[in-house]
Amino acid sequence: MEKVLRIESSNSFKSVVALALCVGAIHFNLVFILFTLFFLPLSKSLLVFALMILFVVIPVNKNSLLGQKLSSYFPITLHLEDAEAFHPNQSYVFGYEPHSIFPFGIFALHDNVGFMPISKIRFLVSSMSFYIPFLRQVWTWLGFTSVEKKILISLLESGQSCIIVPGGIRETLFMEHDSENVFLKERRGFVRIAIEMGHPLVPIFCFGQTNTYKWWKVSTKLVHNLTRFIKINPIIFWGILGSHIPFKNPLYVVVGRPIHVKKNPKPTTEQVTKVHSEFVEALRDLFQKHKAKAGCTNLELKIV
Repeated sequence: MEKVLRIESSNSFKSVVALALCVGAIHFNLVFILFTLFFLPLSKSLLVFALMILFVVIPVNKNSLLGQKLSSYFPITLHLEDAEAFHPNQSYVFGYEPHSIFPFGIFALHDNVGFMPISKIRFLVSSMSFYIPFLRQVWTWLGFTSVEKKILISLLESGQSCIIVPGGIRETLFMEHDSENVFLKERRGFVRIAIEMGHPLVPIFCFGQTNTYKWWKVSTKLVHNLTRFIKINPIIFWGILGSHIPFKNPLYVVVGRPIHVKKNPKPTTEQVTKVHSEFVEALRDLFQKHKAKAGCTNLELKIV
């Protein structure tokens, strides 16, 4: 049974502030560091850097409602292909695509988790983000956690479903303005964990997300290697009036049917490859089936 939920956009000041905090924290750190290096004496610079290190290690309150302010910013359609295919006592591994500049569509799932028969769901993001002052605090408030193998396994064992973006930040290196490029061919770790623990895989695709910002990037081998090392892509992007606030582009988020896997603590490479291929094809089918409904009839999907 299909279910469709339409979320109207809001001009709430809280939504705009939440978006600015969410996306602008990295750039704030960069500007803050440059200002400290060039305009403060050495003694005060050392004090500032000590304060920033403190923000990396101090405990963070995880019970913030910041994430609930974000999905109301965009007009979003949340489309669940088969609600009856999900079981409330089952944990799922959701593979969300594309990453784009920022995967804003996941916040629709955060606020409306009751729309699916799933009790608990967590978002896993780059572990490097939790070593950046201020960004660490903001993303923890958003309900994010590090995409480390041991954390993913622990969450699944505790009965929580997890959303990951398999392409990760490296996927932005392959972005093009006239197509959706998904970095999946080399991403098989999430599939292996799903098989080892016997949890179903679920494809999710968000249409319109790549157009929430205008962007420009340099594609060179040096940039590719830098992105792999620091887990942050040096891409230039801008939204409304050149700011970090994204354009209110409508988002169409489609949740596919679960791909059930047989639990195998030690799957072979061939077994992982087979299930990975099933996931890729399910994502491709999801894209082709719903792109017209999302107003993206001429859009193409490339698996890289």
